[in-house]
Amino acid sequence: MALSLVLHRVADYDAWRKVYDAFADAQKNGGVTEQSVHRMADDPDNVLVIHKFDTVEAARAFFASTELKEAIQRAGVQGEPRIEFFE
Repeated sequence: MALSLVLHRVADYDAWRKVYDAFADAQKNGGVTEQSVHRMADDPDNVLVIHKFDTVEAARAFFASTELKEAIQRAGVQGEPRIEFFE
C-alpha cells in the first residue's frame, strides 16, 4: 500500500470541493483506493488530501496525469501543491 499526502491552499473551498467530487471516477480509474479530505482548523482554505494506492508507482502516475493537472487549475488551487509519497 502507498499513500499520497497533498497540501494546498484553495481560493474557495466550496468551489474546490465541487471539482474534487466531480473527479471521483478519474481518481478510481487512476488507482485511488481510498481518499479523505481535511481542512486546517484555523484556515479552512488550506486543504490536506490523503489518497491510498496499491503502489507508489500508481500514485506517481496518477499525479503526473494531464487530466489531474487541468482539474487542479479548474478547482482554484493557489500556488504549487505540496505532494508527498509514502510506502
